[in-house]
Amino acid sequence: MTEPPSPDDARAAYREQVRVFMEESIPFNVFLGIKAVRLEERRAHLLLPFKPQLVGNPLVPALHGGTLSALADTAGGAAVFCAVQPGDSVSTIDLRIDYLRPAAEVDTYAEAEVVRLGGRVGVSRIRVWQAHVPGNESGEVWGLEDPEGRLQIAEATGVYAIKRRAR
Repeated sequence: MTEPPSPDDARAAYREQVRVFMEESIPFNVFLGIKAVRLEERRAHLLLPFKPQLVGNPLVPALHGGTLSALADTAGGAAVFCAVQPGDSVSTIDLRIDYLRPAAEVDTYAEAEVVRLGGRVGVSRIRVWQAHVPGNESGEVWGLEDPEGRLQIAEATGVYAIKRRAR
């Protein structure tokens, strides 16, 4: 006789469904090339691989702010998806983003964590960052490195509506 999956196994399988949904089912995410690096309970860590088409200002050069906003929103939504039950749906109500420095022409990451999860609304805090590599320093911005040497590009707060599946 086969035992039912443990709650941990069921949650891991659900997070895999979230990964597939975010990477393969949302056409804009597919276009941008967003990948889930790690999905955990109430957390998401995503990668936006650099592509020249993502540059918004070729004179700096810097990635387009809308691209960074899309990455932040996707990470925040993914974190909320990882916190709710299978069959629930999540949609953005509001996204507030602060751009801290120009984003260089390198891979960009977003990490999101759910800070509030209610019956109908979830809130995520999101950090957008890049690795500190030659070429993405900025003389006008100091002190935006975290202890791991990552350069903070933006910080955001996302608010997401949760539609609970009838149980």
